[in-house]
Parts: sequence; C-alpha cells; structure tokens
Amino acid sequence: MDARTGTGPTPTIYDVARRAGVSIASVSRVLNGRDNPRPETRDRVHKAISELGFVPDGAARALSNRLKQVVGVVFRRVYGTDDGMFEDETESLLFGDQINRGIEIVAQRRGYDLLVSSVNIDEHTLPNRILTIAGKCDGLILHDQVLSPAGIASIARTVPVVTLAGAGGGPSANVRGDSATSMRELARHLVQDHDYRRLAYIAGHADSPDNIVRGRSFAAEVQALGAECLTGPAWQGDYSAGSGVQIIRGLIALGATLPRAIACANDQTALGVIYALAEHGLDVPGDVAVTGFDDLPFARHLRPQLTTVRQPIQEIGARAFEVLHDMITADSGGSAPTEGADHPLPDIVLPTRLVRRESCGCPPDSHPPVWRRIF
Repeated sequence: MDARTGTGPTPTIYDVARRAGVSIASVSRVLNGRDNPRPETRDRVHKAISELGFVPDGAARALSNRLKQVVGVVFRRVYGTDDGMFEDETESLLFGDQINRGIEIVAQRRGYDLLVSSVNIDEHTLPNRILTIAGKCDGLILHDQVLSPAGIASIARTVPVVTLAGAGGGPSANVRGDSATSMRELARHLVQDHDYRRLAYIAGHADSPDNIVRGRSFAAEVQALGAECLTGPAWQGDYSAGSGVQIIRGLIALGATLPRAIACANDQTALGVIYALAEHGLDVPGDVAVTGFDDLPFARHLRPQLTTVRQPIQEIGARAFEVLHDMITADSGGSAPTEGADHPLPDIVLPTRLVRRESCGCPPDSHPPVWRRIF
C-alpha cells in the first residue's frame, strides 16, 4: 500500500532509484549512510523518497550487499572463410582472448567474477540474449559491434555498459586504441620512406568502427601524399586470415596487377595475405610489402617479421573493467545511465605505435616488445 494514500502498490527502492535518476546502489548508500554519498545525490534520493512515500525496511537497508560481483563480457566470434590451413580459424580468438585476459586480471583484483559469452552477429534474438546476460550481472563489457547503437542504448537502461572500439558519445562508456594516428604514420612510412606509390587497404568487418577509422585514415594520408590507395569491394575482408587468402587468390585469378604495398586491418588478415602471396611465388617485401595491426605475439615470429601497429590489447580490457567498476559503484553513475547524469560517460583512447619490421622492407626488429604490465 502507498504510505501516504493507503492505495496502490507499495513503492520500492527501484522506484526511488528511477525517480531520483541514480543507481539502486546509490539509494542503498544513502539509506545506510555509507561511503559519504555526494550531497546532490543524497538530496535527489531524499526528494524521491518524500514524493513516493517510500518507507525503507531491513531488506532495503541491506541492499548494499546485493551487488552480484559479476561482470558480463560478450564478444562475437570471427567466422572466417574456410580455406586449407586456415579452416579451423573460426575458433581463433587471439585478439579477443588478450582483451578478456586484461579484463579478468583486474576483475579478480576487485573480487569480481566474469560471465563470458560469445554471440553470432547474425542471431535475430541477439538483444534478448544479451538482456538475459545483463540480468545476471552488475554491468556489461561489449566487444566490437556486438550490438547496434539502438541495442546498446536499450541494454544501458538496465545496467552500466562499456563498449570496446565503439564510436563513443552514446549511452555507454567506450575504450579503444588510437587507430587513426598510427595508420596515418604507417601511410607516411610506406610512401615517404619506401617510396611505394600504389597501395591498398584490406578491410575488416565493414561495420567495425575500428576498421572504418583505420581504412579512412590510411587512404586519406596516402592520397594526401600523392600516391594511389585501392579500396572497395575487392578489398573487403573480415579480420580473418582466410579472407586475406581469398582476396589475394581472387585478384591473381583475375589477372589483376597487385599493388606495391598492402596494409591489412589486422595481423590475422596479414598472415593470410603473406601465405597467399608465397603460394603464388611472390616475395614479401620484395614484390609486395604487407603490414598488419595489433602486434599479436606471432607477428614478430613470422618470416618475414610483420610490420604492424601495436596497441595495448590487455590494457584495453583492463581499462574497460575499471571504467565499468566506477560506473557500478559511483554515487551518480547509476546502474542505468540517465539523462542529466553528473558526469559524461568517458571515451578513452589509448595510444598505439608503429612497429617497423621486415615485411614492409625495413631491417629485422632486433628488440623484443616492451609490454606495460597491468598486474
């Protein structure tokens, strides 16, 4: 019963949180006088309590202990083209595993468990599946393009959400590497230092914000330097080695003249490109220079060693968890970001750097990479 009128449903702590525009955890802290909630948060909660006639009980006062201490991590698998030695690559999770490891390290330090799930991007029930996962967690970390912006907005009304490699500026926080700066540097290196005048970019998933930024940045810089950059449907990959193989085989079968240098959206695509060039007797970098992105561990062990852009993959995962943890526990961040929130949701861009090795025509890399430890 309503405490003021004696009619209607009894208001709950969830009603107070919605009316105040804060998280349930924030309401609980105000009720329990814990952790010095911000004055404006306290005022909004007390105003909502007064308006609703909410009467806290023992269960509400104990709600601060109701956090599940679980964070959901959802990624989509890369379903590459089955092709000979790469036919099992549909299960290759090299990049995603490193990100998830970064999340896991920091989550364990904070006393959280992870609920990790993979999805097929073509699933028609995908938003409902992820909503079910969200109900089991205090917050979600979504890998690149797991959901559309509208889907993310819907989930973010339920729990805090951090996206990886998203566009930023939406209802979720976002963590990504700086794709644009290093791709422009790569273009200058290939055109100015090696004097390659005809280049191409093999794309990753067409809907991936990272892929879009990498392709546009590279092509724009190449063209600004007066060289030619080939893009388009003939150069559309999917981040897999198999797609790199099929693109090169297809071009050679058509009798196309290959460009002098090929920049790939990621290292796995570059691996496939190098394989396909070798099976047709073409030398890397003598006939065609090849570059990647990510600097996965195998990049420096290839022959030739792979020129690539190194991004701090584990740190991306670690930072994503820290941001999400702040959102879960913040006084005014809320379990569901609301209009008028006290702080804008962050778009964190971590630095990347170009690593010059043999596959572009540079000398071998004689120095092992120095990784920033996150644990």
